[in-house]
Amino acid sequence: MEFLKDILKFMKERKKFWLAPIILVLLLLGILIVFGGGSAAAPFIYTLF
Repeated sequence: MEFLKDILKFMKERKKFWLAPIILVLLLLGILIVFGGGSAAAPFIYTLF
């Protein structure tokens, strides 16, 4: 969790708020890949890409 605090602190100090949507999308894609790889929904997720 300290890594997330460091990222938020960096964005706040450097006024890099445009990074937030990019980080959010990357996290969501990572979660989708991790949980979708071993589930029954995997064929439906692969059709998205």
